[in-house]
Amino acid sequence: MKLDVQLDGRPDEAAQRARALIAAGVDGLFTFEGPHDVFLPLIVAAGSSDVPPTDLMTNVAIAIPRSPMHLANMAYDLQLLSRGRFRLGLGSQIRPHIENRYGSTWSRPAARMRETVLAVKAILNSWQDGTRLDFRGEFTKHTLMPATFVPGPNPHGVPPVLLGALGPVMTRTAAEVADGLLVMPFHSHRHFRERTLPAVAEGLKLAGRERIDLYPQAIVAMGDTPEEIEAATFGVKALLAFYGSTPAYRPVLDVEGWGDLQPELNALSKTGDIMTMIGLIDDQVMRTLAVVGTPAECAAEIKSRFGDVAERVCAYFPGSTHPPETMAALATELRTTTGSGSSPRS
Repeated sequence: MKLDVQLDGRPDEAAQRARALIAAGVDGLFTFEGPHDVFLPLIVAAGSSDVPPTDLMTNVAIAIPRSPMHLANMAYDLQLLSRGRFRLGLGSQIRPHIENRYGSTWSRPAARMRETVLAVKAILNSWQDGTRLDFRGEFTKHTLMPATFVPGPNPHGVPPVLLGALGPVMTRTAAEVADGLLVMPFHSHRHFRERTLPAVAEGLKLAGRERIDLYPQAIVAMGDTPEEIEAATFGVKALLAFYGSTPAYRPVLDVEGWGDLQPELNALSKTGDIMTMIGLIDDQVMRTLAVVGTPAECAAEIKSRFGDVAERVCAYFPGSTHPPETMAALATELRTTTGSGSSPRS
């Protein structure tokens, strides 16, 4: 199993960080749409002559406020810069962020994301194949493409378009139209097996497709010693508390019988009582929703969750910066403890 890790968002530090992570043996780098632009660090890494070529991915770029044309242009150019190693990961975000942070319009997120994925792919394929662009959807239309604006076929091919999902409707949508599913990091083994995989199978059947690549994500508290592991758990519990306070993520807690935790966390989040929120994430909750242990233990747990359905995993280490040897140990253990790597089929 291959290991993808987060490339920190600051573009002025991206090249140095990318070199260090690649030297530690990770297989790919992804960016998250946080306090910095989601594309710039990847542009820096891909365009730096002293950064070895590596797999790059947005995980995720928020799509609803963006035009599919903008997304297609960026994906095309990053595919060029990375020499065919780019994957465009898209996500919807939740209503308060779309309306109040991005100042955009929110409605029917799964339908919008379905159309965005199809529109981006239609634009990219039009450039690649030289066919007339004629995409007409409910939310967006792309029918004008003068030769002046056509970059021509990408020598590295069309980059894959992935969709992040948690709930059954968005997961089905990803399985119907996207090239891959980014499994949201806030999940449990039971939720992944009992909710995500059945929704994937339903989407594949609806679309008459046989497979889709899965990109599971894991929140990881890792260390070489018990003391390092304990120190890493603080950031993990803080992130779990943040996710758990969001109503959209309650289904994960419901599966485990912890649904009442969500409104409690939500109420505390509105008062800013972060430490009490973190205190509600006990060790059982943490070990159910996250991966905890030494590099070898973390690799074994990741394999047990995803090794039979995925070929790579995206690992988050909230609040922790690991030395190269620790990151290298995790990457090595994942490669030596991989499963079959087959993707779900209908």
